[in-house]
Amino acid sequence: MNQILEELRAALHTVWNRRWLALAVAWGVCLLGWAAIAFIPNSYESNARIFVQLDDALAEQIGLGAANRARDIERVRTTLTSAVNLEKVVRSTRIGQDVTSPRQMEIAVEDLAEDIEIKNVEDNLFEVTATSGRGDLSDAENAALAQDIAQKMIDIFREENLAGGRGEMRESIAFLDQQLAEREKDLQGAEQRRLAFEAQHPELIGGATAIASKLEASRSELRGVEADLAAARSALAAIDGQLSSTPRTLPGAGPEGGPQAALAQAEANLAGLRARGLTDSHPDIIAARRQVELLRPQAASQRGGGSVSNPAYSSLLSIRAEREANVQSLQARKAALSVELTQTMASQAQEPGVAAEATRIGRDYEVLREQYDKLLKDREELKLRGQVETERSAVKFEVIDPPTSPRVPSAPNRPLLLIAVLIVGLGAGAGAAFAYGKIKSGFATANALERALNLPVIGTISLGLTDARRALAKKRTRQFAMASGALGGLFVVLIGIEFVQRGMVA
Repeated sequence: MNQILEELRAALHTVWNRRWLALAVAWGVCLLGWAAIAFIPNSYESNARIFVQLDDALAEQIGLGAANRARDIERVRTTLTSAVNLEKVVRSTRIGQDVTSPRQMEIAVEDLAEDIEIKNVEDNLFEVTATSGRGDLSDAENAALAQDIAQKMIDIFREENLAGGRGEMRESIAFLDQQLAEREKDLQGAEQRRLAFEAQHPELIGGATAIASKLEASRSELRGVEADLAAARSALAAIDGQLSSTPRTLPGAGPEGGPQAALAQAEANLAGLRARGLTDSHPDIIAARRQVELLRPQAASQRGGGSVSNPAYSSLLSIRAEREANVQSLQARKAALSVELTQTMASQAQEPGVAAEATRIGRDYEVLREQYDKLLKDREELKLRGQVETERSAVKFEVIDPPTSPRVPSAPNRPLLLIAVLIVGLGAGAGAAFAYGKIKSGFATANALERALNLPVIGTISLGLTDARRALAKKRTRQFAMASGALGGLFVVLIGIEFVQRGMVA
């Protein structure tokens, strides 16, 4: 620790002995640095905040939700700094006064892109920042230019978001109308080709897929008809069996009827129940059969002449005729389906190329029809969206804070730079004096000499000054203090000039 303190005292002694060199270097560095700072133009920054409301119930109902509108706002924000929009700003401000060639315009647009910043502070709040620091303009002119740039960016934001969106909507609807007209012509041509083909080959309507579906449907229907025909034939055989066991006539009855008439009526009821398909275990069949069994002994004991037609037999005959007609109808349907199935299979086997053509024509027509329907739906949705945006805008644009008129330069921070140059100058002076002292062959302390020579130092001799030398030393010390004070005074003057100039910005 003592060695460190000794080295520090030695360094201070070295710098103090060469203080005039240190002061000269400090003056040179400070003058050069302050001169360089003086040539840096001031940059002025103008800020503005705008609020964009994205909430609207009707807009969300038709699909213009806040998410969609937020994406639109983000798109506008990113495209605001495009070359086209920046060129508008250049031409509408004093930046474009000196622009006379396309190359100059490109340079101006590139420089302006670095001076404009648009950021999303919150969900619906945007901040526009414009900076101007042209060296050929005064501070007041740079401040006014920054404000003009910010105002122009707000105007472009409003134009791009509102008027620009409506213009794009009209262009989109016009494009869809054009595409719809072209698709309508193509659809009409495809429909005419399909109708002509169907008129020439009605059995191949729909192509191979439709033919295969038709064959499968015909086979399925044929299987159903065969099953119905088998059931109808079984029912006809059953009614034939009932007819064979039912007498055509019954013995005659007296003038008031009697047991024979009652027996005939009971048998007719029993035959009607069986014709309905009821089994022998059904309660109605059991009751009717018991009634017939009770009436037969009474009818047999009754004596009388003549006979009458059996009504049960007549009812069974009518049922048989109906079932026979059903069988014949099913047989005719089966024959027709067989012929149709054979013809379809023959057409499919004999004309595969025509079937493929039918498939192609049907596919082309369906594709064109789906495209036309989709375009028509999109156009109607766009029309509705356009009307909502025109009459009831989903975006409410409001300038919260208009572009500010800057009074203080945003860059450079001259007071801080002046202080930094002063510190650097003093450090450079001290460093130059210390380095020069190290170059000289000398030792500031006895211990340094002892360490360098590795020999013991017996003693040291103090510096002795005459009165004249003391007076001269005091005079030079005052001169050094005055020169150092002059450097500090110059620094204070420069700081004062900076604050005065800031207050003079209109």
